[in-house]
Amino acid sequence: MTQKQVLSPKQIEEVTRIAIQAAMDFQEKEKQKQQKAKRDWRLRNTKLLLKHYRSFVKHSEGVKEKLTAMDNAVAIGEIYTDELAIETIKRSKQRTLAMVQFIQRMLGVYKAMCESSGQPEDFRRYQIINDLYITEEKLTIKQIAECHNIEPRTVYRDINEAVEALSVLVFGVDGVQMA
Repeated sequence: MTQKQVLSPKQIEEVTRIAIQAAMDFQEKEKQKQQKAKRDWRLRNTKLLLKHYRSFVKHSEGVKEKLTAMDNAVAIGEIYTDELAIETIKRSKQRTLAMVQFIQRMLGVYKAMCESSGQPEDFRRYQIINDLYITEEKLTIKQIAECHNIEPRTVYRDINEAVEALSVLVFGVDGVQMA
């Protein structure tokens, strides 16, 4: 005949405490994973906006109508999706123009931030983004490195730093890394 073992109230309390702690730890890890994924798509979208900036400008050439605040809001809303569909933005010249104007404003803010920081590497980062993505003549990583007397690895590091800062400007508080 087998005997049942009964847990004491103190043992039950300890098991419950451990189970609750494990559940809370799991929940916190899931929350961090979701925040990282959210941040990752914002960085990705910022890089996509920069990468396709020249084609956005070309696509929106010739738009003469004045954009309303609603047009701007709709266009800007396009970047707040999990998947930034470049073709969706290009569909409408007006929306593309609104996006170009928004990117230009954020780049202007970023340039002002870099100039006022007093750190030469901050302004260099702005110049690298400008040379790589914005100017009519696209420079290669090697050309940019030579121009600034830095290694190509530093160029890539500067691009990542600049994209982080631009993500905050483009996406607001949602672009900030959650710790």
